Amino acid sequence: MASLLHNFWAAPRFAPSLDYKPQCIARFTCLASRDSTFFPSDSIIVNGVSSIEEKEKSSPIVDVKNDYLASAIKEKSKEDIQNKLDPLWDDGYGTQTVKDYLEIGLEIVKPDGGPPRWFTPISAGPPLQDSPLLLFLPGMDGTGMGLVLHEKALGKVFQVWCLHIPVYDRTPFDELVKLVGRTVRMKHTSSPNKPIYLVGDSFGGCLALAVAAHNPKIDLVVILANPATSFGRTQLQPLLPLLKSLPDEFHVTVPYLLSFIMGDPMKMAMVNIDSMLPPGQIIQRLSDNLTDLLVHLYGLADIIPKETLLWKLKLLRSASSYSNSRLHAVNAEVLVIASGKDNMLPSGDEAKRLANSLRNCKVRYFKDNGHTILLEDGINLLSIIKATGKYRRSKRHHYVMDFLPPSMSEFKNAIKDNRWFLNFTGPVMLSTMENGKIVRGLAGVPCEGPVLLVGYHMLMGLEIVPLVQEYLRQRKILLRGIAHPTLFTQLVESQTNATSFFDMLRLYGATPVTASNFFKLLATKSHVLLYPGGAREALHRKGEEYKVIWPDQPEFIRMAAKFGATIVPFGVVGEDDIAQLVLDYDDLKSIPILGNQIKSENEEAASRGLTVRSDMDGEIANQMLYIPGLLPKIPGRFYFLFGKPIHTKGRQDLVKDREKARELYLQVKSEVQNNMNYLLKKREEDPYRSVIDRTAYKAFSATFDDVPTFDY
Repeated sequence: MASLLHNFWAAPRFAPSLDYKPQCIARFTCLASRDSTFFPSDSIIVNGVSSIEEKEKSSPIVDVKNDYLASAIKEKSKEDIQNKLDPLWDDGYGTQTVKDYLEIGLEIVKPDGGPPRWFTPISAGPPLQDSPLLLFLPGMDGTGMGLVLHEKALGKVFQVWCLHIPVYDRTPFDELVKLVGRTVRMKHTSSPNKPIYLVGDSFGGCLALAVAAHNPKIDLVVILANPATSFGRTQLQPLLPLLKSLPDEFHVTVPYLLSFIMGDPMKMAMVNIDSMLPPGQIIQRLSDNLTDLLVHLYGLADIIPKETLLWKLKLLRSASSYSNSRLHAVNAEVLVIASGKDNMLPSGDEAKRLANSLRNCKVRYFKDNGHTILLEDGINLLSIIKATGKYRRSKRHHYVMDFLPPSMSEFKNAIKDNRWFLNFTGPVMLSTMENGKIVRGLAGVPCEGPVLLVGYHMLMGLEIVPLVQEYLRQRKILLRGIAHPTLFTQLVESQTNATSFFDMLRLYGATPVTASNFFKLLATKSHVLLYPGGAREALHRKGEEYKVIWPDQPEFIRMAAKFGATIVPFGVVGEDDIAQLVLDYDDLKSIPILGNQIKSENEEAASRGLTVRSDMDGEIANQMLYIPGLLPKIPGRFYFLFGKPIHTKGRQDLVKDREKARELYLQVKSEVQNNMNYLLKKREEDPYRSVIDRTAYKAFSATFDDVPTFDY
């Protein structure tokens, strides 16, 4: 008890300089033994402020155990807490940078004699209701500030706790494992049906794996960023003995050396720079950020002084050995985020080794990033978690209830990544008002759900990207596409890519086609994107362009009527304007090697129960998955026409009478075909159908969004 009281009153007294304005405020929880202890409010003094109310406004840390303050925070959370996020929500990415990490790090590393402890950045929250716990385990720095770029986004959907290991703390690795393990078991006891996330950065990756190995029956999701399990094979082994003999007066140069070994300064400096800015502005801001970053790097010498650096290197060796010897006991889900330009560890090779050694492990490989990947531009940790299907609030991931809509920063990245495709295809969006008038844009599509958009699936699903992005851009509505289940399995996984098209599908709400998912999407009043033709229509044969290939059964009408959904039939044309189909399924199956490969891959999918409509007859049942041979053309243009909305609200006759449901089904199918026929005819009148004409128009008149089209 005496030691606990000592730790109370040994709490750090942060006194930022007058010109320092902390961007990250944190609540601290101190864990010295089996019992949790907390900093009393009286022991924290910032700029001479001692009242609880004033400290909540100005202090870098806030006491969470003080009864008055705890209740105040609770009341505030009740007001601010949300049940869901809206599409294009603000995730705060880019508002905090490495500069904030260095500035705040200098404040929290001041010696206090205290043990390792948990803290929650105030900017991280309040989270959505029923959000799971995320424990961040830091790298060599031990500050716990490694999520500074991500804490605002993560704090919306997780309860974020970061581990702070004081700069002069010498807790051995096995004791750190016990400390984190106690926290995991405590939180699991209070919420046994929720997963607990362990995010381990470098050294923290070893700690996360060790904790997972000691708690195999607890539902853990382990996320490793360049884990130090490969420390025994580090490229820096020959240099490590030199650090011991380096004179103290030269240690100030070590941070500058480490900064270039551990991360990419250019990527760190790009975090808060919009890549869509003119090149001149990007260069100027990059230059300013690099200068600012170099000025602050001297602070690393205080964050990791020489004695601490030598201790951390010793700790790394024991951590790597300890965790590697227990990989066989890890039952948790694991996601490894690996860098291709890690100059400290062979992280790319280590990711492959872990993928082969662990039972349930995914890898995302970023070839252009360095060791400190979580502090570099282009890495959004929440986006990676979402895109890999790792976010969940209960024991099993649910594609509808656990889905988080894309944020504004994710949308901007998608626009940047797909800009060339959108420019080449110049999509024209037309919709039909209730009075039958066709207008440019999406005004004819209802905003209030549930809405069921039913249409034609172009070759290879080429229409999906412009369709989903234009809905978000024009209406801030996310279309929840229903997709083939194979797209959500290991069959399409790749360990050599940072992200893939399939990751983007998951990020933007694609859902495996099941009756249960369809039911829940409509029940949550979503805008659902449905292709009755499925893979057979998207992988059609030669001569089947713009042919509606649907099953005979009215699969979706009765479900839509049950929820009173508005059905919007749509047609899309343009696939023949950007590519020519030269090798279809009939051609490929005749080629011995390719034909056998396609057959074996589809048989493997069937053995996993991933076939769709296998119980049907006719062409619609022949949904073989393959990649057709395409010959690119000088791009033309995509045209979308959304028909007049069909209301099913109050139409209980459609639920009970199968014949009436079939009549409406045939009507929808006919309207989809008529919409395409209309577009095929009218596109001949478009003076800007060719990308060449649109580019010339843009050069002298407007942006691509304003390029005219035919009269409608």
